[in-house]
Amino acid sequence: MVRAVRAGEWPAVRALRPAALRDPVADIAFLDTYEVAVMRPDAYWRERTANAAEGAGGVRQFVAETADGALVGTVAVVVEEAGTTDWAGVPVERRQGHLVGVYAAPEHRGSGLSTALFEAALEWAWREGLGRVRLIVHAENTRALGFYRKAGFTESGVTVLLEGKPDEHEPEMVVER
Repeated sequence: MVRAVRAGEWPAVRALRPAALRDPVADIAFLDTYEVAVMRPDAYWRERTANAAEGAGGVRQFVAETADGALVGTVAVVVEEAGTTDWAGVPVERRQGHLVGVYAAPEHRGSGLSTALFEAALEWAWREGLGRVRLIVHAENTRALGFYRKAGFTESGVTVLLEGKPDEHEPEMVVER
């Protein structure tokens, strides 16, 4: 089942993030590291999860839950407002969503779980009046590129320079309503 995260689920969210950061492609898929994530205090995870549950601060997180209640996948939508700059310092020209933190546990890949997560995230974005949703993907993350294309995203022609990786310009992919 895919649904919005609940504020009280912060321990499960805290456990899911390091699992994602241990993935073999985590170094090209996330702007976070396992070592940093596991050192964050409980207060960080409580606040982060509560905000994502309420949509506070322009972030809404969706999770995939198994029948026994385990969280096995996630995606978050960050609302970027026109006239601001994004996390990479690039000006935001129009109000849009940005998908981040995409993860499906390896044993659930290929099951439709990622598709369900994306459908929930995009449905929420469209309800919020966002006419465009984007994501950034590492050019060598072929598994992710293939999935994003299948989900309807196309390369916009924009590339983003990642912090700490001066030689890597990663493609932006978008879907518009």
